[in-house]
Amino acid sequence: MDDSRITPEDLPPFVDVAWLTAHRQNLVIADVRWYLDGASGRNAYDGGHLPGAVFVDLDAWLSGDSGPRGLNPLPGPEVFAHGMSSLGIGDGSTVVAYDDAGGVIAARLVWMLRSLGHRAALLDGGISAWSGPLETTPVEPSPVAFTPSPWPGARLATLKDIISGAAGIVVDARNNDRFDGSLQLPTDPQAGHIPGAVNVPCRGNLDSDRRLRPVEDVRRAFAKVGIEDATEVISYCGSGVTACHNLLALEYAGLGQGRLYAGGWSEYGADLRRRAELG
Repeated sequence: MDDSRITPEDLPPFVDVAWLTAHRQNLVIADVRWYLDGASGRNAYDGGHLPGAVFVDLDAWLSGDSGPRGLNPLPGPEVFAHGMSSLGIGDGSTVVAYDDAGGVIAARLVWMLRSLGHRAALLDGGISAWSGPLETTPVEPSPVAFTPSPWPGARLATLKDIISGAAGIVVDARNNDRFDGSLQLPTDPQAGHIPGAVNVPCRGNLDSDRRLRPVEDVRRAFAKVGIEDATEVISYCGSGVTACHNLLALEYAGLGQGRLYAGGWSEYGADLRRRAELG
């Protein structure tokens, strides 16, 4: 099937293996495995990946340099474009991305592409949803044209937006123990969360098999914290990676598009003069 007929608006944020199989000849399949503990996503890819998948290095192509803007700020448009080009992802490509964590990592690539108007979706269930054999030979695509574009301001929130208190509903995608401050990882500058934020752990969008919960369940989880429309929602996490899964889940639930605070807790909490809320 000619995927050039699929517009970005037509492509849902999540697709299943049957959809991928039907369209795979016209897709770029992207392996976006990455681990907060520093384990190598590349080694995981080399150990076995979906046939034809390219490996996307999150640190190299999906993040800028860590610093005052947080641990994983968005890269510059030229850097992102160069990375996509080198991976065979072009202006007209349709991308299906996966990881081994139910999509909470690969969501970063999908959100970035979709925010720029490109066709991209997450593979529901990730690598474990694929029942066929895996490949170990690296895929080395030829570069293609990917035009650099500024990150759309309408899809982003800044630290100033957060501090001003003028933001809408600020949603923390981290697990509850990091949100309430009972767990502080080495990557967390301090324990707790942004004052006034609500907690919708992105992993709660998934069932025990790391597949999407029914849309009614996802809507219910957002409604529980007062979200029935994503227009005024700002999503954050530790550093703007897993927060993208909540943004895609909002789309999946038919609630519209929210904004990403890419700096996340790693930016906000880095200044210990800023108040952290516990509980």
